[in-house]
Amino acid sequence: MKIKTSVTLSDTLLAEIDRHAGKDANRSEFIETAVRNYILALVRKQENLRDLAIINRRAARLNREAKDVLGYQIPL
Repeated sequence: MKIKTSVTLSDTLLAEIDRHAGKDANRSEFIETAVRNYILALVRKQENLRDLAIINRRAARLNREAKDVLGYQIPL
């Protein structure tokens, strides 16, 4: 479902949208796609920060485990 809304944009930004969207493009579709991609990037950034925090909390144990596994390697 689409909801009609009003957004105020600067003339320079609108010119950039027109330039990148193309002559026959639908501005609304272009802006919707841009906002959707921006939100996805924000979600991805939050997920990456969460994952990094988990890795950092478990780093010491993971490093010990990696060192143990490497100890079983046979030199060539």
